[in-house]
Amino acid sequence: MLTATYRGVAIEVLEADITEQAVDAIVNAANNDLILGSGVAGAIARKGGPTIQEECNRHGAIQVGEAAITGAGELPARYVIHAASMSLGGKATAETIQSSVAHSLKLAETHGVQSIALPAVGMGVAGFPLEQGARVMMQTLKAHIEAGSNLKQVRFCLFGQEATQAFERALQEVFGG
Repeated sequence: MLTATYRGVAIEVLEADITEQAVDAIVNAANNDLILGSGVAGAIARKGGPTIQEECNRHGAIQVGEAAITGAGELPARYVIHAASMSLGGKATAETIQSSVAHSLKLAETHGVQSIALPAVGMGVAGFPLEQGARVMMQTLKAHIEAGSNLKQVRFCLFGQEATQAFERALQEVFGG
C-alpha cells in the first residue's frame, strides 16, 4: 500500500476488493443506464444484493460523465456512487472519466461522505489505458481537494498488480506521495 496526505486528506492506493471496504461510500465503475453487469458493477451487485440494482432502476439512466448515488445494500459501506464513464457496451474517454469522477466526489460531499473508495473507473470493461486513466483520476481528486473538501480518506482499491502499480505511479506523480 502506498499512501500520501494532501491538505489533510489521506490518499491510499492498494490492491483490494472494493466491496469489502468499510467506508462511507464506494464508487462503482458504471454505465449510464446504471445496469450492474460485469466487472466492479457485477461484484457490487453480487455482494450488495438486489436492492442496489432496484434503486438504480428507480433512479433511471443518467448522462455519460455524470454520477448517481444509491444505498449500499448488504455491503459494509453506506452508499454506492455510480460513476458513469461509458454507455452500456461503450468505451470511456479521459473526459468521461474526469467528469464522472468529479461528479462522484461532489455527490460524496453533498451526502456527508468523509471516507470513499474508488476503483479504476473506465479502465476495465470500458477499455481506457491504465496509466493515463490513473493520472486523470488523481488529477481530478487533487482539483476536488483544492476546491475545498470534507473528505478525510480516499482509498483507491484496485484489482491486480498492474493496476495497483499504475495508480501508485500516478499518486507519486500528482501528489508527490
